Amino acid sequence: QVQLVESGGGLVQAGGSLRLSCKIYGRTFDEYSMAWFRQAPGKERTFVACISWNGASTSYADSVLGRFAISRDSATNTVSLQMNSLKSEDTAVYYCAKSRHAGAMDYRTIGDYDIWGQGTQVTVSS
Repeated sequence: QVQLVESGGGLVQAGGSLRLSCKIYGRTFDEYSMAWFRQAPGKERTFVACISWNGASTSYADSVLGRFAISRDSATNTVSLQMNSLKSEDTAVYYCAKSRHAGAMDYRTIGDYDIWGQGTQVTVSS
């Protein structure tokens, strides 16, 4: 059974950093792009960042550009999100997701992703 399991969330002060990890179990997704989304209380789930199947290309939401960095490690079957200069508005549950489109990237809508993790809570105190 294929599973995505996120970890690394927690409570951090504004200006601090966190590193989220998404471990893929059950198979490899080397031919698919991967992404992070987030959902704040009472709001819709929104795109944060994505990375191409080979890690050569990345794309970010304007709100996190320059502060967050997505990466992937095929050896460990892991996708990571380094989050720096965190703000209170970054508070949300963060989800890892696999694209349903092989070989393509920069899809930013929920419908373009077919496997999701359970999410990890990030809380930034001001």
